[in-house]
Amino acid sequence: MMRVVVLISGRGSNMEALLRAGLPVEFAAVISNKAEAKGLAVARELGVETAVVNHKDYPSREAYDAKLAEVIDGYGADLVCLAGFMRILSDGFVNRYAGRMINIHPSLLPAFTGLDTHARAIAAGVKLHGCTVHYVTPELDAGPIVVQAAVPVLEDDTPDSLGARVLEQEHRIYPLAVRWIAEGRVELSADGRARVRSNAPAANALISPAG
Repeated sequence: MMRVVVLISGRGSNMEALLRAGLPVEFAAVISNKAEAKGLAVARELGVETAVVNHKDYPSREAYDAKLAEVIDGYGADLVCLAGFMRILSDGFVNRYAGRMINIHPSLLPAFTGLDTHARAIAAGVKLHGCTVHYVTPELDAGPIVVQAAVPVLEDDTPDSLGARVLEQEHRIYPLAVRWIAEGRVELSADGRARVRSNAPAANALISPAG
């Protein structure tokens, strides 16, 4: 069974969605860079081992990433899931887990990479916004896309109201992506795309809230 390690920095709502989804994986550990991260308590309540690797204890990004990798590898991780892990990862770390690390991002990539995605979507006047599960590569928010979900942007939306609607879809598609990967349905092709075998419902599709 695939062993999964989840990295968090805060409340870990996407982590909780993964842990509660009944996925065909073993969650080996939840690791945070912050001892006060609320998601750690949630993980322990759900019977998952936790660890803290505090970035403030290391003199450089590379030193921190080396220790983090050591801890991840100690759990025998086959897949690393970033779930609100608020650290910019070094190229060396990312390359170490190439094809084995995924992230959930609150926009329809490649639009609105980085932070403050909901406010930027409203300011841009887009009619659809959403979220994306993608493989992590050294280029920020640019890795192969596994699945996306879209929500409408309403006239009276605020960043908070839009973000709440997007978060519901994050909790929906992140477990779906992990399930596909665990079942061996996702393939990374030579052209830099993630392809899902056709027997997976909505494979490579944009998922609507009603879908």
